[in-house]
Amino acid sequence: MPENTRLSGSIDQIELGFVEREATPRLLMKLGIQLHLAGLSLSNTVSILEIFGVERARSTVHNWVHKADLQPEAGRSPDHIAVDETVIRLNDQQYWLYAAVDPETSELLHTKLEPTTTKVLAHSFLAELSEKHDVSDAVFLVDGSHSLQDACQRHGFDFKYEKHGNRNAVEHVFREIKRRTVCFSNCFSNAEAETADDWLRSFSFAWNQLI
Repeated sequence: MPENTRLSGSIDQIELGFVEREATPRLLMKLGIQLHLAGLSLSNTVSILEIFGVERARSTVHNWVHKADLQPEAGRSPDHIAVDETVIRLNDQQYWLYAAVDPETSELLHTKLEPTTTKVLAHSFLAELSEKHDVSDAVFLVDGSHSLQDACQRHGFDFKYEKHGNRNAVEHVFREIKRRTVCFSNCFSNAEAETADDWLRSFSFAWNQLI
């Protein structure tokens, strides 16, 4: 599928129901949201909007992304699911990012940002995942995370330990998330964890549209 088709299709799925009084044309708002989530920094996104005669602050674009409340489409039925947890930094504090990826498509199925990692939080993450998608027949691919292995057992999910192979998909996604949070740290500067969690779900939406 051509990249411009993917981009326009993604833009069409961005809802702007939060808009009440906004001088920016809706198409340019959607373009700003999509460009930022697709990889442009807030500064570069603002520069693109200026080409169309629209001058907006970086914080305005950030608020558009946050208020649009984008997230991955529900209702998937994957055969395999790679799940993992990794550390990202937010305001010099360490947080744990839980993520589930379909290794066949590299789509992000669900993400959750937590201040720590425990068996209870891993169980909650898989519970949310199972509410969004049909995972009853899926095989979960788990690395060395004891909390995720325990959560799979408690849910009765079929899982197996796998360090490489199909797990390369989730590792690739994690590398991209970490690259984005480092390169575009202005998204997370002085932000609350809840805001960062919302941004990660929005990133997941854009990632799934563009892969």
